[in-house]
Amino acid sequence: MIKLGEVQELRINKFTAAGAYLNVDESKEGDILLPRTELPKGLKVGDKIKVMVYNDPKGRRIATTKMPKAQVGELAYLTVVDQTKFGYFLDWGLDKDLFLPFSETIGSIEKGKSYLVGIYVDKSHRICATMKIKDMLRTDSPYKKDDKVKGTIYSINRDIGAFVAVDNKYEGLIPKKELLGVYQVGDTIEARVSRVKEDGKLDLSLRDKNHVQIDKDKETILESLKANNGFLPLNDDSPPEIIRKQLNMSKSGFKRAIGRLYKEGIILIENDGIKLK
Repeated sequence: MIKLGEVQELRINKFTAAGAYLNVDESKEGDILLPRTELPKGLKVGDKIKVMVYNDPKGRRIATTKMPKAQVGELAYLTVVDQTKFGYFLDWGLDKDLFLPFSETIGSIEKGKSYLVGIYVDKSHRICATMKIKDMLRTDSPYKKDDKVKGTIYSINRDIGAFVAVDNKYEGLIPKKELLGVYQVGDTIEARVSRVKEDGKLDLSLRDKNHVQIDKDKETILESLKANNGFLPLNDDSPPEIIRKQLNMSKSGFKRAIGRLYKEGIILIENDGIKLK
């Protein structure tokens, strides 16, 4: 069976002035044209050739020896080259650009920028792109707890957290409580695996392990104190969102860090805030 949107080896059944007609062994499907301009020299009937099968501008299946940046079932960063009233077109390395319907986008899209998309075949047998890649991500990652990973944020739910394509391949989540700072779809992040769930999905943290993170948080607080004449109007009773906004850390992280600074005799904790000794 000839596979639309995939790289495969096909057999040369015949040559014409237009090019070579290809098919799989003993297939009853109609042959697919490999245009003469792409036909390597020296081939004969019966030889096999590696091609990509896609749709030409008229919707007909056609073969090419050019290799795409990704094929059906895969994810890739592709650049937006055009916009129409139905959606966008992406450069995926072939003569015909890849269609991204409006219904398959997340967030704002700009011409000239690259986005992480998955490639699929729609109900009309067209090869298309989608930014809704959750169902295309795998859950068999090699990562363990506390491993460092890189990934791309592909969706954000303010009640749940940020969904991440780890290595642009595996499914991960930065829970809401761990989502410090301002992020948007398309951002590339580095994180630590905080938990590998039973189903293989990864929980991620943007913070290091506690003993490492405390040192980093202490340094952040000290720098902020020095920049504000040795005083910050923050303490154990400060709302989490105020601490997050001013220091880009969680309230629990803030409390651990000032507790350590207090024990080390570096700061004083007062009713209206903290200050350097």
